[in-house]
Amino acid sequence: MIINAPHKLFGHPFRAFLTVSHLTPHSASLHVGLKSFVPSGLLRNISYLIILLSMAGMANAAENPFFGKYKTLHGTPPFDKIKTEHYEPAFEEAVRQLEREVKTIATNPEPATFANTVVALDRGGELMQQVSSAFFNVLNAEADDEMMEIAQRVSPMLSESSNNIYLNEDLFRRVKAVYNGREGLNLSGEGAKLLEETYEAFKKRGATLSNEDKETYRQLSNEMSVLTVRFDQNALKDKNRFELHITDKKDLAGLPESALEAAVTLAKSKGKEGWLFNLSAPSYQPFMRYSASRELREKMYREYMSTGNKGDELDNKEIVRRIVNIRLETARLMGEANFAEYNLHHTMAKSPEAVYRLLDELLEAYKPAAINEYNAVQGFALGAEKENFTVMPWDWSYYSEKLKDVRFNVNDEMTRPYFELNNVRSTIFGLATRLYGITFKENKKILVYHPEVTAYEVFDADGSFLAVLYTDFHPREGKQSGAWMNEVKPQYRNAKGEDSRPQTIIVMNFTRPTETKPSLLTFDEVNTFLHEFGHALHGMLTGCTYASLSGTNVYHDFVELPSQIMENWLTEKEFLDCIAVHYETGEKIPQELVQRLTDAANFNAGYLCCRQLSFGFLDMAWHTLTVPFEGDVTAFEKAAQAKTAVLPEVPEVLMSSAFSHIFSGGYAAGYYGYKWAEVLDADAFSVFKKNGIFDRETAKSFRDNVLSRGGTEDPAVLYKRFRGQEPSIEALLIKDGIRDRSAPIF
Repeated sequence: MIINAPHKLFGHPFRAFLTVSHLTPHSASLHVGLKSFVPSGLLRNISYLIILLSMAGMANAAENPFFGKYKTLHGTPPFDKIKTEHYEPAFEEAVRQLEREVKTIATNPEPATFANTVVALDRGGELMQQVSSAFFNVLNAEADDEMMEIAQRVSPMLSESSNNIYLNEDLFRRVKAVYNGREGLNLSGEGAKLLEETYEAFKKRGATLSNEDKETYRQLSNEMSVLTVRFDQNALKDKNRFELHITDKKDLAGLPESALEAAVTLAKSKGKEGWLFNLSAPSYQPFMRYSASRELREKMYREYMSTGNKGDELDNKEIVRRIVNIRLETARLMGEANFAEYNLHHTMAKSPEAVYRLLDELLEAYKPAAINEYNAVQGFALGAEKENFTVMPWDWSYYSEKLKDVRFNVNDEMTRPYFELNNVRSTIFGLATRLYGITFKENKKILVYHPEVTAYEVFDADGSFLAVLYTDFHPREGKQSGAWMNEVKPQYRNAKGEDSRPQTIIVMNFTRPTETKPSLLTFDEVNTFLHEFGHALHGMLTGCTYASLSGTNVYHDFVELPSQIMENWLTEKEFLDCIAVHYETGEKIPQELVQRLTDAANFNAGYLCCRQLSFGFLDMAWHTLTVPFEGDVTAFEKAAQAKTAVLPEVPEVLMSSAFSHIFSGGYAAGYYGYKWAEVLDADAFSVFKKNGIFDRETAKSFRDNVLSRGGTEDPAVLYKRFRGQEPSIEALLIKDGIRDRSAPIF
């Protein structure tokens, strides 16, 4: 996930937002590679602007749909009229407009006020928002080599544009003057928060540095902007160039019909006979879970875990070294000992020490369970194979799935027929109706960027228009892997107080329909849908004044709460009974299968937690370095993750070389946020468990105190207002079966 939720200077500019459920860093590309140096809306949009300046050619201004007010329903992007040649001139004009807006604010002869400086910054950049949101969503879903190459060429321009604003002395002088006089302004809570966020963003990006240090910062950030793009693209290209082409049926032993049909479809799409597998989640995960060929499982695993680590032109190890050293030098410029200290001030955790306390506490609780789980799988494998061998990482999914089936008599092939995509979608939408009273109406008049995308109007309980929601479910050539939520347009109130409602998109890579079956989802895919839909609710139910504080613009380690809390419903019998209906017979899922699903919910919970903790410890190890790193990347990684290890070590494999979350995304010194959000969501869901999982009053409280408030207050205050007390890990331990379920939570 990804998630970077920093402050915006301009509220209108596009807010790119992505999450990847609980996938590993190898499982998804985070499309936010330049955020670590672009925390504000204005600068973030200049980031995307520069990436988006990729489209070659010129268009007649009179024909360019960006040059004029959209004449579409709800002001949605006119995708039918936007052509490739429209983007570059539109972005060039957007840059000029931003420069003029900044200059106007910075050189205003009147004394600096909250309205003419801070609010003016938040309300600028409308053209940039329109251009970047249209392009960035298409870029993620329809990427090609040309766009990636142009991103590398223009990324230094992005960094320079960002620095020209953050290091603008006249502009910062005005912001500082307003901030220093804040006590006499009598600002509302939201206004006070906007002022604080704006001031802190300037400080974090070098506004208080000496002239010499500002120049150093410029150089470092320019280099970083190039490296993060190269890292992400190297990993993506390396992952995409591998294919496992099978023509002999004996190599397909163990694979279920759904995986075989998908492999045939993939092979046909590439003009090949037989079966084709790749490293995308819908292909890789079933193969590792069901293939009886240990040799092929090992081959797939080694390819997957050597992404960006092959010693060729796509190798990322040297980029890793340079990125962590640039971040360390940047932190030192800002007076901090390491990058984690520099980056964690603006989070719920506040400090590296607090992050390590969380990680260590969870590791102590979960590691014994994880070891017991590994021993159980190892014992099962020995009994099944009647030979002495060690369960290796490429064996784990295969034998643990078999053990799960024996213990609980449940697997994906049993449940797939009950999770047909259209029914899953309508039921998840129905859950939002049941909780919040909102409704969804497909509207084909809303233009989309691809025929597979569906657009909905969303209405509140009183019938008023709430938002536009786009859904994009299946993998395509050129579409990034993983799952994410993007903001097409933020919510805000204009100068007249009129509420401009948001436009939101959720994108997944779910199992495609085949020639004989509709799209039938795995349990994990349904979970991913709920997760991304939770982000969408956060974006759609927001009701703030300033765009830079609305929706998902919250602290990095708070943004996953609205998404992860939604996952809890999937293991509740009452909800499973609604969502699981056989696609052929229309019969509800048998109650005994529901019971088996809920019984299996905590299977290998210890291992899964330790796996996530290993990512968190690795992230923190890289970003708590206090001296420049020139060592061996693989050795460093093994040492950082050693205490979380459950499976046997494979010396050759490397995760850091494809860890896009932290090296090209928004998770540097922040990956712990996934586990912190799990603590929050388990603790918060305990209120629903106490009052009823469909209780409207509890849902109203969650909406009023969390979903609608965006980043207008400190998230610790918002959470406590809903929960009534500080969060505790106890609810998570009980939920995962680590603590006795009879233990009191309240």
